[in-house]
Amino acid sequence: MFLVVSFGKSCVLCGIRHFVMTSWEIHGRSFANCNCAYGCPCQFNALPTDGTCEAAVGYIIDKGFYGNIRLDGLMAGFTVKFPGPVHEGNGEQQLVIDERATEEQRTALQTIMTGGDTEEMATMFWIYSAMAPKKYDTLFKRLDFDIDIEARRGKILVDGVYEVIGEPIKNPVTGIEHRVRIDIPHGFEYRIAEMGSGTTTTMGGDIKLEKNKNSYGQFAEMHLSNSGIIDAT
Repeated sequence: MFLVVSFGKSCVLCGIRHFVMTSWEIHGRSFANCNCAYGCPCQFNALPTDGTCEAAVGYIIDKGFYGNIRLDGLMAGFTVKFPGPVHEGNGEQQLVIDERATEEQRTALQTIMTGGDTEEMATMFWIYSAMAPKKYDTLFKRLDFDIDIEARRGKILVDGVYEVIGEPIKNPVTGIEHRVRIDIPHGFEYRIAEMGSGTTTTMGGDIKLEKNKNSYGQFAEMHLSNSGIIDAT
């Protein structure tokens, strides 16, 4: 399993070395597309539609920090691929980070996105990183990201790497837009997500996604910290 903590300090009273996490929080919007059918069985602790999991994810941080490093306005994402269900592991993953990020911001985002300074199993980043032992070099690219959660529409364009298009699910008979939401009170990624249709095209990078066409699309608010999802007050 993969777990990173920032640093250790020796207690002046007991002399034992304790690990202390750097505090972080990100609040923004996310859009994801995987190769499962609409709804994605994995959301219900069932096996993926065709037995494998392949996904492309993108998000924009409206407000965020890692320690004293601000992350406002930055975008990031990743591609991930598993030969079976995510919980069986043996996956591969490649992160993509906004090329505008400074060196400090890049390090901060890589730490968060690889499960560092995070309680065990508290976030999607921790889960995916732990289950994907094969990690490719992080790419620093221009990202264009547009999302309207309520309208179930979005677009992620990572320059030269991948593009994801999201739109509402259409009724196969009438063509009318079909709206569905998934509510997971104790999830590690979101509380409520709008369901849609997504298609991913990979142009570069080290992970090729060839099954993600008119498949599961997910649009959600993202509000995470070291301890997981932060609920609205």
